[in-house]
Amino acid sequence: MLVDSHCHLDYLEREGQNLDEIVARAKRNGVGVMVTIGTKMREFDKVLSIAERYPDIYCTVGVHPHEAEEEPDISAEQLVEISKHPKVIGIGETGLDYFYEHSPRDLQKASFRRHIDAARQTQLPLIVHTRDAEADTIEILQDEYAKGAFPGIIHCFTSSRELAEKSIEIGFMISLSGIVTFKSAKDIQESVRSFKTSDILVETDAPFLAPVPNRGKQNEPSFVIHTAEKVAELQGLSALEITNITTDNFFKMFAKAKRPIV
Repeated sequence: MLVDSHCHLDYLEREGQNLDEIVARAKRNGVGVMVTIGTKMREFDKVLSIAERYPDIYCTVGVHPHEAEEEPDISAEQLVEISKHPKVIGIGETGLDYFYEHSPRDLQKASFRRHIDAARQTQLPLIVHTRDAEADTIEILQDEYAKGAFPGIIHCFTSSRELAEKSIEIGFMISLSGIVTFKSAKDIQESVRSFKTSDILVETDAPFLAPVPNRGKQNEPSFVIHTAEKVAELQGLSALEITNITTDNFFKMFAKAKRPIV
């Protein structure tokens, strides 16, 4: 059984896709569990409703760095309260994005720290988005970790090996998306070869970043199998081995999720 540890099923539904069909295709490809990610508090009810609709779909609650200016007043306490719902298994996605800078950096940083506070209080994994912001991401993670431990994930890994190593040092896992299958992703592939299997998750980030051989198409959870196959190749393992390893890693990190009986 594979797990898609990060997707945006609400985006797919908003674009008119039939989620029943998407979930069924995922199941046929061996994807037993999916996590649909919160990015806006004003739309969280839609994310939660999807998780409530399907027994093996979970969700997270949080404010994407792009939305930090639109939702600057979301407190750690609000995140903690919402996370008490049985289907909410993570905090975020949060982090820093200096590539697009849709929100001012100071607001992104403040939001990031509030999410870390919520992750520390709940001990639910922090879902971190970081793009062109490695130094500040490392600084904030290390500074906050010194105040008390919290679990977390670097989602859709496209960063340097340094950021991966610094994150792993504080107990994080690294989640690999379809980007790892791209011919242009040589640096990422080299990093993946060096990772311990105990530190790896796989994801789609659907509807974005469809892996080879579906690059250019709208991504969906069923495609995570191609990412897992590429990670297995880079690690010198079979697809079955990496499937079992990443699934076990997922349930270790997301302890609130229930493993389906298969």
